[in-house]
Amino acid sequence: MELDLTPKLAKKLYGGDGGAYYAWCPNELPMLREGNIGAAKLALEKNGFALPRYSDSAKVAYVLQGSGVAGIVLPEKEEKVLPIKKGDAIALPFGVVTWWYNKEDTELVVLFLGDTSKAHKSGSFTDFFLTGSNGIFTGFSTEFVSRAWDLEESVVKTLVGSQSRTGIVKLDPSCKMPEPKKEHYNGMALNCEEAPLDVDIKDGGKVVVLNTKNLPLVGEVGLGADLVRLNGKAMCSPGFSCDSALQVTYIVRGSGRVQVVGVDGKRVLETTIKAGSLFIVPRFFVVSKIADPDGMDWFSIITTPNPVFTHLAGRTSVWKALSPEVLQAAFGVPPDVEQKFSSKRKAEEIFFPPPN
Repeated sequence: MELDLTPKLAKKLYGGDGGAYYAWCPNELPMLREGNIGAAKLALEKNGFALPRYSDSAKVAYVLQGSGVAGIVLPEKEEKVLPIKKGDAIALPFGVVTWWYNKEDTELVVLFLGDTSKAHKSGSFTDFFLTGSNGIFTGFSTEFVSRAWDLEESVVKTLVGSQSRTGIVKLDPSCKMPEPKKEHYNGMALNCEEAPLDVDIKDGGKVVVLNTKNLPLVGEVGLGADLVRLNGKAMCSPGFSCDSALQVTYIVRGSGRVQVVGVDGKRVLETTIKAGSLFIVPRFFVVSKIADPDGMDWFSIITTPNPVFTHLAGRTSVWKALSPEVLQAAFGVPPDVEQKFSSKRKAEEIFFPPPN
């Protein structure tokens, strides 16, 4: 069966005045199910509030746009209230309860990418709401709610009867929400647009890698991530994940071209990618991208907390490590052709600026 790696856009699942929740469907993007990966987006309008919930999947959240507040409760821990803004990456292990709130005029948009290997549905996140019409209060009988929370039956009926809202609501501007605390941010999130660069190549591109060193909590999530900013017309070296990890890529800004080569040297994907699209590179497949004139940014998760990549072009590539005799024998070409091949890309690595 041929793999369908075509990039896809998310589709709206639910929403209202407060905002909307979007997700990528494994029926339309089969690699989600194949790779046990979930992908979704939360978009909150001003005063939009995403009701408290927990998920059946560990995730990495990435703020694509705007600023707001995130409430996070780790198992058996106190609530942390984080100030969040564009560029923030947040690790969300199993069992975490979260809520999200936007008090600004600009729409707050958060991307979620995660592992669904233990989820109810492979390739999809399932959220369990604490409140709302589909929350736990509506499922239990009044007797159980009364006993569990030591409440009078009249109070229970009021609580259960008021749960008419679903998922995302719009709060009255006068509603007071917890103020975020900067000290709660440390260790819980990392801003990928402000963090020290792991790669910085003039006229080529920049990379910030999210791993257990700069955000230890990703070790509990079991995923690594990176933010790549590719300059206009620059190229990202062909490469592959050499530790059997999948690469799940969301285009944050700009557009460009991508090619993926798989088994038996077959080109399995050649297309134009643009902001908002998501695609997945299977294990050991080789991928390369070229940005359009305005450049291209993408956020990726890799299904291991400390990913390792092998690049096939540039100063640090495997080709540069192989001896000339092996290259000549492998290519089956005269020495002068092998020498021309080996003499190129001795200075650049990973990203290649546009040709003059």
